[in-house]
Order: sequence, then C-alpha cells, then structure tokens
Amino acid sequence: MLNLKAMPDVPLSFCTPRFSIRRYHLDDEEMLFEAASESINEIHPFLPWCHPQYSIEDSRSWLLSIEPNWNDEQSYGFAIIDNESGKFMGGCGLNIIDVTPVANLGYWIRSSEVGKGVASEATVGLLNFGFECLGLMRIEIMMSTQNEASKKVAINAGAIFEGTLRNRLQLHGVNHDALLYSLVPGDMIGAQLQQN
Repeated sequence: MLNLKAMPDVPLSFCTPRFSIRRYHLDDEEMLFEAASESINEIHPFLPWCHPQYSIEDSRSWLLSIEPNWNDEQSYGFAIIDNESGKFMGGCGLNIIDVTPVANLGYWIRSSEVGKGVASEATVGLLNFGFECLGLMRIEIMMSTQNEASKKVAINAGAIFEGTLRNRLQLHGVNHDALLYSLVPGDMIGAQLQQN
C-alpha cells in the first residue's frame, strides 16, 4: 500500500459544473470503444493505446484493470459524462502514484468534443479529487513538446510550468522531449469538489 491519506471510502465519482466524472464500469465497453474509434487520428500520436486496430476487446481488457488498480491504489480512472446529454466525453485519471505521494494526471477527449473546455474542467475536478480525497502532495501533468492541445489544458487548469525534460517520453519508438507542469494543494485554494 502507498502512503496515501487514510480514507475508508474514496469517492467513486465527483461533479464539475457540466460533468459527472465517475469510475469506469465494466459495461462501459461500447461507449469507450465508440469514442476511441472516432478519435484515433487525433489521439494515437500521443497516446499509443488508441491505435488504428483498436477493438472492443481492447476496451474490455482495459476496463477489467480499473477496479484492481483502484483497490491497489495504483491508478484512478474516470469516465467524463455530460450532465445534460449523458454523452461519454472522454476519460481522465491519476496514475503512476508513488510513496511520496505524487501522481501523474492524464486526460483524453473524444474528437467530436474537443475545443469545448471539457479536458480543462475535468482536470480541475480531478486535481481537487487527488488533493482532497487522496491526500496527494503533488500532481504532475507531462506531455510531448509537440502536444499543443495538452499544454493548453495544463495551463487552463492553473498548472505551473517547471521545465522541458529531454528525451522523457518515447512514442512509437521515437524519443520526445516533454513539458512538465505541476500543482500542489495550495494552488487549488478556492476550487471546490462536489462528491457523489
């Protein structure tokens, strides 16, 4: 077990003004597959899991890992659901959680919903979840220097730029320099989390 805040019940969901952000369910495979399939061209360069041969079996396999990783405090994966339409907008999560405790924050948004502030809003909610519910002392957001969209999300969420890390990522066999952004609990003063 990691050195996370001792909480008997980590919430399985939280809300932002426009979205319900909840732990994935096993029966989310169809919506995950549909959203990933429509987004391969945009996501694949930076997130290799969303590849041209992505299948419903890939969705199913990944969903089976959610609960064990959650229970082992290894990662917390969430579906982003629009409050009004019920549409699956994409995903976000905290992973690579270490004993410090520090975590990496990631996000992806289906192509048809990009440019509407979904990732930024979900990121702020997820930051609050990490600090308030897990007791993290630092959350990092890292992306390839070529990933301008992800950089904008980090900036919009109030993350602090710490530097460029040389050869920090390898995507499709190619080394990429990475931009590192971070937040600590004091950066989130005034932001509120609505737990369900």
